[in-house]
Amino acid sequence: MWFWYVLRVAQAVVVVQVTLGLILLGTGHRAGDELHYAYGISLLVVTLVTEGMRAGAAQRELEDVEDVEALTPGEQRAVARRVVMREMGVMTIGALLVTTLALRAAMTGGG
Repeated sequence: MWFWYVLRVAQAVVVVQVTLGLILLGTGHRAGDELHYAYGISLLVVTLVTEGMRAGAAQRELEDVEDVEALTPGEQRAVARRVVMREMGVMTIGALLVTTLALRAAMTGGG
């Protein structure tokens, strides 16, 4: 599914942005606004937290299922669909937050 590929690329971009920001900071460059640092770090935090929430969402969906193997193929597909939809919902909200924070970070960078 293309959603997950795009999401992983976006997460890699966040890591690259934070890394480049740390390199710039380490070489003496400073942002025009101190808020830029909060926005920059929050990108990484939100990415990590939503990834953890995604795993938790799958676990919550599977709490009531004692034995996945005992389910019929149709029931297994229904459970899998619910897990994927829940995970996609969590990650979509996270991606929207990251996009908003990245825009704010760019606006406060002053470069």
